[in-house]
Amino acid sequence: MLTVPRLLRFRPRPSILAVAVACLLQPQASAQFNNAAGVAIDPEGVLRTRIVTDAGLSAEQRRAAVEALPGDLRKAAPLRKVALSRLEAAISARGDRGVPDDVAKLAGLTRIQYVFIYPAEGDRPGEIVIAGPAEPWVTDAAGRVVGAETGSPTLLLEDVATALRSFAPGQPQDRLVGCSIDPTKEGLAKMQDYLRTVGKVNPKGGADQIVAGMREALGPQTVTVQGVPAGSHFAQVLVEADYRMKLIGIGLERPPVKMPVWVDLAAAGAVAANALQRWYFVPDYECVRVSEDDLAIELVGRGVKLCGADEVVKPDGTRLSASRADQASRTFTEAFTAKYAEIAARSPVYGQLRNMIDLVVVAAYLQEHDAYGKAGWGADKLRDESCCAVETLTPPTRAETAIHAVWRANRLLTPIGGGVVVQPRRAVQAPNLLSDEQGTVQAAHAAAKDLPADAWYWD
Repeated sequence: MLTVPRLLRFRPRPSILAVAVACLLQPQASAQFNNAAGVAIDPEGVLRTRIVTDAGLSAEQRRAAVEALPGDLRKAAPLRKVALSRLEAAISARGDRGVPDDVAKLAGLTRIQYVFIYPAEGDRPGEIVIAGPAEPWVTDAAGRVVGAETGSPTLLLEDVATALRSFAPGQPQDRLVGCSIDPTKEGLAKMQDYLRTVGKVNPKGGADQIVAGMREALGPQTVTVQGVPAGSHFAQVLVEADYRMKLIGIGLERPPVKMPVWVDLAAAGAVAANALQRWYFVPDYECVRVSEDDLAIELVGRGVKLCGADEVVKPDGTRLSASRADQASRTFTEAFTAKYAEIAARSPVYGQLRNMIDLVVVAAYLQEHDAYGKAGWGADKLRDESCCAVETLTPPTRAETAIHAVWRANRLLTPIGGGVVVQPRRAVQAPNLLSDEQGTVQAAHAAAKDLPADAWYWD
């Protein structure tokens, strides 16, 4: 995520306006502090917030949803195993009847904790197994699939398929997965021109006129998705998480936990006039503990970090590296990272983002270590759009400007931007891999070796 703080000094008055600008659409300033349940993308590809005042379900609704599931999926499991080739076979067995719900929801997995690779032996086929906590699932009022007991987001087949396609069998590649929501160079230049004009004369219209002028000058922002199909659920999670994080940072959405946010910390006098601060999510790259034989991994740690990088904006809208750090931004990103698990527990999109990052790290590991060759499985059906569709949503292409006005001191602050950057192969390269010193990963691999003969999932 990138943020442009632009400072503007007015003539001293009893109360002076500070304005925060978001490079994403917030329909109107009065929506501030509503609990945005997600985002929607209109038929023209414009990103918009979708407000649901209560995304939860009643106890009766949850109970009914759970009772509709197969009997063995109505209870939680600390470690449920899913065999990927058998999962794929379950899809093939359905033919043109579509993917069954238990397959689409991966038997209720809410996270990947382990990945086990079992090479083919004699007449026994090889297999790749993912394992983690699982629970019965429900679809909340916002349309998000979550665990009925904890509210943690449920892993989806389409997201697994998307990750496997990004790191398919074959030569390992340094593929970047992510998204960015950016103002155009022309828009930044026009906004700087407008702010210089406003700085000379305080408009009679006050805050409303400034907000309207800034919105018109900056214009729509460009949404870019890289490494995964822009019309996939996977991509929408990346964009929404980036979007919502920035809204928290500039005060357009209340954080789900108590924490400092940029708009409350930023001091007008401490921010340079043309400073730009990028905020972006990255994986916690030291997140993979690997067995000695490379046939099993465990995902550990937070999984996600929020980072910042200072830049400056030239009068023509060009962005350059800055020599001056923003302490408020650093405090915000460190707090968000430290509290990520708590935030994800209360706001499911961040749990989904963590799952997306886990999935591409897993896929990169499978590709890097030729797990497909060892298991004798190429994920052909999961990589085939006609068998397992992932490009089902309208791709986001642009986002309109949102502006948040707050009163503070005698300067105008205008933050702008966004991004998620994932380089999965960094997590599976030797310097970042964690050794299985206690042998716990190897032991978990051995314990799960006896796959049931007639099941694609088991506890």
